[in-house]
Amino acid sequence: MIPPIANNFVAGETPEAALSHVEDLNGQGVGAILNLLGEHYHERDAADADADAYVALVEALAERDLDGCVSVKPSQIGLGVSPAAFEENLARIVDSASGGDANRSTGRSPGDAADCFVWIDMEDHDTTDVTLDAFERHAVETDGNVGVCVQANLQRTPEDLERLASLPGKVRLVKGAYDEPAAIAHRKKSRVDEAYRDCLAFMFREFDAGVAVGSHDPAMIDHARDLHAEHGTPYEVQMLMGVREEAQVDLAAEGIEVNQYVPYGGKWFQYFSRRVRERKENALFALRAVLG
Repeated sequence: MIPPIANNFVAGETPEAALSHVEDLNGQGVGAILNLLGEHYHERDAADADADAYVALVEALAERDLDGCVSVKPSQIGLGVSPAAFEENLARIVDSASGGDANRSTGRSPGDAADCFVWIDMEDHDTTDVTLDAFERHAVETDGNVGVCVQANLQRTPEDLERLASLPGKVRLVKGAYDEPAAIAHRKKSRVDEAYRDCLAFMFREFDAGVAVGSHDPAMIDHARDLHAEHGTPYEVQMLMGVREEAQVDLAAEGIEVNQYVPYGGKWFQYFSRRVRERKENALFALRAVLG
C-alpha cells in the first residue's frame, strides 16, 4: 500500500487506479499524462514487460475515450539494454498509439490518425542525443503524434530547440531535475530561470504549435501567458500530480490547456528515493508540495 505522503504524488499501483484518476481529472477540465513507474532496466525482459504495459494502457485510454496520453522513459523501455531494444519497444508503443503502420505518413493530422499521444521523457545528459534522434524519427513518421522533453538547465538546449522548431510534434520545456556537471549545465537557480525564460521565448516565437510549459513556477506560467498574447502560439501547461493542483484546475477554467503528469505503479518507493538522490532540490521541492 502506498503511504499517505507518497499517495499525493502517485495515482495508485494499478492501471485501473491510474485510469480512475484520469477520469477524475477530466471531470475538472484537466488532461493526464500517465507514466508507469520504472526506469534504468538492464534486462530485456523487464524493459519488454513495461513496453507491453504501455501498449495496454494506450488501448485502455482509447477504449474509455479519456483525455489522457502516456510518457515513457528511454531507460525504462530498453536503453540500458541496447539502443536497438529501446528503439524496438518505443516503436511498438508509438505504433499502437498512432493506429498502426497503416496510419503512418498518410498526411492526416494527428487527431485523425491517433488514438493516444506519446511523450518521450528526457533523462540525464548521456541520453539526450539518442532521445532526440528517436523523437525526430517518430515525429516525422507519425506526423507529430509524439513529444519530447528538453531541459533548460543544459547549456546545449537552445541549439537543440533550433533543431526541433521545424519538426512536427510537441516539445515540453522543464527546468531540469538531474544533477548535471557544471561544465555542461547551469547550476545556479537564477541562471536556470533565465535560461528557461529565454528558451520559452524562442519556442513561442519560432514554433508553430506544440509548446508545453512544464513548470509549477507562477512566474514562468505568467511569462508563457504573455508570450502567447504576443505571438499567438498555442501552448499547454504541464504540472506534476500533487503539486499546485488547485492552480491546475484554475488555469483550466481560464481556458488554458492543462495536463497533469501522473505516475503510477508498484515502484513508487524507487521513484521517490531516486529523485531525492539525484538532486537535493528535489527533496525540498517535494516537501514544499506536501506543505502546500
